[in-house]
Amino acid sequence: MPTGSFSSPALLDDSAPWSPDLGDGTYRNPVLYADYSDPDAIRVGDDFYLIASSFSAVPGLPVLHSRDLVNWRLLGHALPRLVPEAHFATPRHGGGVWAPSLRHHDGRFWIFYPDPDFGLYCLTATDAAGPWSEPHLVVRGSGLIDPCPLWADDGQLYLIHGWAKSRSGICNVLTLLRLSADGRRVEEDCGVVIDGEQVAHPGFHTLEGPKLYQRHGWTYVFAPAGGVSVGWQSVFRARDPRGPYEHRVVLHQGTTTVNGPHQGALVDTPAGDFWFLHFQDCDAYGRVVHLQPVNWVDDWPMMGALPTDASAPGEPVLVHAKPIPGAAPVVPPTSDDFSAATLGLQWQWQGNAQPEWYALTTRPGALRLFAQTEPYPENLYLAPHLLLQKFPAPAFTVTVRCEIAAAAAAPGLSAGLIIFGYDYAWVGLRQTADGLVFCHARNLDAVEGQAQALEVLSPVPAQSGWLRVTVAADAVCHFSTSTDGQTFTPVGAAFTARCGKWVGAKVGLFASQTAAPAMVAAAPTAVDFLDFTVTP
Repeated sequence: MPTGSFSSPALLDDSAPWSPDLGDGTYRNPVLYADYSDPDAIRVGDDFYLIASSFSAVPGLPVLHSRDLVNWRLLGHALPRLVPEAHFATPRHGGGVWAPSLRHHDGRFWIFYPDPDFGLYCLTATDAAGPWSEPHLVVRGSGLIDPCPLWADDGQLYLIHGWAKSRSGICNVLTLLRLSADGRRVEEDCGVVIDGEQVAHPGFHTLEGPKLYQRHGWTYVFAPAGGVSVGWQSVFRARDPRGPYEHRVVLHQGTTTVNGPHQGALVDTPAGDFWFLHFQDCDAYGRVVHLQPVNWVDDWPMMGALPTDASAPGEPVLVHAKPIPGAAPVVPPTSDDFSAATLGLQWQWQGNAQPEWYALTTRPGALRLFAQTEPYPENLYLAPHLLLQKFPAPAFTVTVRCEIAAAAAAPGLSAGLIIFGYDYAWVGLRQTADGLVFCHARNLDAVEGQAQALEVLSPVPAQSGWLRVTVAADAVCHFSTSTDGQTFTPVGAAFTARCGKWVGAKVGLFASQTAAPAMVAAAPTAVDFLDFTVTP
């Protein structure tokens, strides 16, 4: 069943396309070279946990675990399906789960997450790996985003959040609420506690993504400002959660190549050191995660490499000593031999999946996709049945074998390996009136609803072929095909991957049919994928 039946390998092997652990007691940034946008993280004992935005991908709310803040493994997802169920039956690009927060209190893990079209939700678990409770709508409303709770020193539970101008007409301000002890309802609206328009700093705008902490009698609000790709990390502090707050910029790009370093999580180690996990917007690669050391200067958390002037912002480090030595190298999974009875945790659908979309046990060692009707013929942008995963590195190659399981498929069937974003391109197999052929397609403005351009290549012998895409460090993709898995023939012109709505480009698999839904449902065509392999 596609409702949470996912599995994940853990240990790193030599074929991983990116590892942050340099093996000599140091690490390199990014520690997650993948689109784990808007990260939040906590420590519980000797364990670290991280969650991230997932927007309209299903399952949503990825949960990761680490022992050293550098090596992360994917534990699972807190949202097996998105709510409301019917709303997310189709892709909602740019909607769904925006910047969430993670905390541990009273023996439970707590996630507060926003859906900008519905409001602020809360869910809990006694184990970070799940199961998680059904999401509870704490605050209903449009445009409420980026919530973060604080169980404060005064015994109250506060929740701070931002605003999305696209839905509410409000932005650049942060609002504080006081919640009931169980976190399920608002008891007091404390109003706007930080107004970005009142901050004396050049170019200050787009104040969002707040995280709420207390330390040494201070209440801190960590909040990015200045914009996703060019902004910085601001910190506000006050003696009371309601303010008034003073402000300082603690991390900026400076002379580095790390643009817009901001929005993330303050974490301490068992030894008492502090670190900051934040994202960097890398266009087609999404918002990748960096780790910065934190030094407290006059009760301000200064991040990264510090300048001579102690009051000036820090700059991101690219290589640094690991926070905690000795942890085994590990990265989130990428390759999948489909030998498990459940999908690997790296896979996400474009909408709430249905059981009839796929099978893993019909043919051991193969993922069987049943071709679904394309909502818009020859345009896959709004197809919910695409099975995708994040780009895992700046450069990598994906190879997969594709086989039409049916003896004879109806014309209009397409199945293949796809690079997906606002634009998309794929290589695969297509059933025509003259037989099964290799083909290559691209849609250079799929978001606008135009039809893809399709290039028919050569006949496919024995209903089976190998598909490959090689992604270079500039996100330029080269597709190729093979009839024996050894010799690959380049197809089509180079394709430059493009990001999606708030997300990076993705790579994955699909099986589609241009026939009417009733015809497809009556006799769905099965397509088998074998040995999805990701290499450097």
